[in-house]
Amino acid sequence: MQQIYKIYMNQSVLILTDFVPKNIENPQTIGIQEIDLEKLFMQSSQSTQPITYLYIHPEFEVVFKKILDKAKIIKAAGGLVENGEGGYLFIFRLGHWDLPKGKVEESEKMKVAAVREVEEETGVKIDYLGPKLITTYHTYYMRGKFVLKATNWYRMGINKVPKLIPQHEEDITEAEWLTPARLKKVKENTYPLILDVIKKIRK
Repeated sequence: MQQIYKIYMNQSVLILTDFVPKNIENPQTIGIQEIDLEKLFMQSSQSTQPITYLYIHPEFEVVFKKILDKAKIIKAAGGLVENGEGGYLFIFRLGHWDLPKGKVEESEKMKVAAVREVEEETGVKIDYLGPKLITTYHTYYMRGKFVLKATNWYRMGINKVPKLIPQHEEDITEAEWLTPARLKKVKENTYPLILDVIKKIRK
């Protein structure tokens, strides 16, 4: 399987790989000297359409590791939760569909944080914690500092179909169970990195 690393910057993305990906919108190939996350973030913020920055090189994994080593990383964890009838748990926060997730506390294990955040944000009790599905990366400013958030996503399961209680203090206004056939409204109004997690839904 061909490896790709993605770092999202608002609606734009930096892709590091060793092959030319298909179906890329508005691609811009860049060299190693142009890989400055904060500059790319600012550049993409001024663009009227999403940009895909492509770094294609045999040693792309080495370059990606160097990016992580240099960045101020905030760790987070969340879940792709399936209920007993094949529905998946989604939340609506700040105008977009999202998946439950949150920051990992100091000395807390990623898996533990993922379950805690899902339970806090939606009022459910996780019955099954599965393997890690994917790690997503995105950049933003927090209190004037440029940061890179790395989120581990885990497959989770819940027996039956429990009632959902959205955590309003975390700006979550809705929580809903959706079957794979009803994901159109989510896909049309979510973040690009969430689309990467949704691709892990069992067909």
